[in-house]
Amino acid sequence: MKKRILGNSGLEVSAIGLGCMGMSHGYGTPGDKQEMISLLHSAVEKGVTFFDTAEVYVYGSDNNEELVGEGLKPYRDKIVLATKCGIKMVDGKQVVDGKPEGIRKSIEGSLKRLQTDYIDLYYLHRVDPNVPIEDVAETMKDLMKQGKIRHWGLSEAGVQTIRRAHAVCPLAAVESEYSMWWREPEKELIPTLEELGIGFVPFSPLGKGFLTGQFDKNTKFGEGDLRPIYPRFSAEAMEANQILVDFVKNFAKEKNVTPAQIALAWILAQKPWIVPIPGTRKLERLEENLGGADVELTAEDLARINEALGKIPITGNRYPEEWAKRAGR
Repeated sequence: MKKRILGNSGLEVSAIGLGCMGMSHGYGTPGDKQEMISLLHSAVEKGVTFFDTAEVYVYGSDNNEELVGEGLKPYRDKIVLATKCGIKMVDGKQVVDGKPEGIRKSIEGSLKRLQTDYIDLYYLHRVDPNVPIEDVAETMKDLMKQGKIRHWGLSEAGVQTIRRAHAVCPLAAVESEYSMWWREPEKELIPTLEELGIGFVPFSPLGKGFLTGQFDKNTKFGEGDLRPIYPRFSAEAMEANQILVDFVKNFAKEKNVTPAQIALAWILAQKPWIVPIPGTRKLERLEENLGGADVELTAEDLARINEALGKIPITGNRYPEEWAKRAGR
């Protein structure tokens, strides 16, 4: 597996990481624990060194941090572990909380669940509008001094917030959604990260599975799957956006690879400090996704893809209104 360095941080990771959320949160009934642990082991054996989870990734009694901690404990010194604080569950609803005392409490819980003495990359999951980002940065700086975290980052933050945070304590990475289906980061975020020397970690690089061509307007998602609450996963939106999937499928066929591999190769081709973190519960999908790092797209290929993407209108909002308010402050 090829390696990449996140911005100027010196933090080296596999060119493709593994987003672990879906193993126990967000996509219906959690996967079998032993199967997921086996998948984590397989990922390490195949060269993945970058694993992403969060405090809030919980479904019933299934806790993603606990799963990741148990699965990766034998390889702790060989991997880069990322987790997040700043979203709490209150009465069954997600609430943003970036207060310093909350962050300090969260890190202790995450360290325990992940069975480790330190976190390689600790993100504020969403920016709390009621807490100055400078206070968050000072808290993270203190956690770094204590050795509890080695690097820190922000998730779904706006560029002005990123600048203010970075000025207090340099950010190693920003994690936000980015894919052929959601190119908003190209306007301000990616140029700002390049200027400041901050790495970029795109989540949902496969459009929450949509770009793989597995879903259409007739798809029925299972209980506990969050996708039906996203406007882009309404039957009408999926039908309208099928033109994008068809383009990716046809392009992948020409290159003799899969749509997922094209989607990931396209992201990797944008900048050398971008590291996508697709998630999966299946070994064959893991292998397929990792194969995206070996797909070479020529300048001509990229020009053709970008020209097509520029002409394809995307239907549907990315988030429901309540969640959209939490992004990009």
